[in-house]
Amino acid sequence: MWIDTHCHLDASEFDADRQQVADAAEAAGVRGIVVPAVAAWNFEAVRALARHDVRCVYALGIHPLCSPGAGQADLDTLRREVAASMGDPRFVGIGEIGLDFFVAGLDAEHQTWLYAEQLKIAREFDLPVLLHVRKSQDQVGAQLRKLGVKRGIAHAFNGSNEQARRFVEQGLKLGFGGNVTFSRARQIRRLATELPLEALVLETDAPDMAPAWLSDDQFGEQHKARNTPAEVAGVARVMAELRGIDAMTLAHATWRNAVDAMPRLGTFAESMAPRPGLR
Repeated sequence: MWIDTHCHLDASEFDADRQQVADAAEAAGVRGIVVPAVAAWNFEAVRALARHDVRCVYALGIHPLCSPGAGQADLDTLRREVAASMGDPRFVGIGEIGLDFFVAGLDAEHQTWLYAEQLKIAREFDLPVLLHVRKSQDQVGAQLRKLGVKRGIAHAFNGSNEQARRFVEQGLKLGFGGNVTFSRARQIRRLATELPLEALVLETDAPDMAPAWLSDDQFGEQHKARNTPAEVAGVARVMAELRGIDAMTLAHATWRNAVDAMPRLGTFAESMAPRPGLR
């Protein structure tokens, strides 16, 4: 069985059929779904989703794309909500946080401040982080090292081998999703093949980052198709083929890696862990 370590199942794209989407994921062998928040306004939504659906767990954080207008009051809300969630077994970490230097118009200095302050909250509560690292691998990693955060996932990783090595040495796992299914994504596929198996986790980033078989062409049109957590099973098939290993080996490894990245998965992960007869 599989775990989707990054899925925005609370997004409006799923409002019409959220339950059916989650059921389809389970039918495809996806037994766990990690749902990160993106801003203070959806903290309660991701929490409620996880409490409603036994397949889901959640993280709380402020996404860099939501950084405009986010200030100290939002950080205060985050810290308060994190403290209140520490007794909730379905709360697994701080996320989605990080830096985005791809989207034009975002204030890099403000993003960096907001990211660093959230890392401090993660450090204070000894929680892992779910990281957004678009065009910002070096800067995201530098803040991790500066503030001593050593557990979590660099989501949708698309950096160099050296950047990947530094994240892994810091103690993080690297998330691979729909991008790895494209034959022209050579660097991502090379990383997925050559990195140590213990460094990898699987994800969808649904409703975004649709795999090749849902997209309009062989590269770059992922945004035109709705991705779903069921597709992590297809991502896993591609990953297993690239590495030349069987599905059960990959399932056990990536599940173990997810638990190592997010220890609060705990008993939830144990009860859902891969068994013989994997799909």
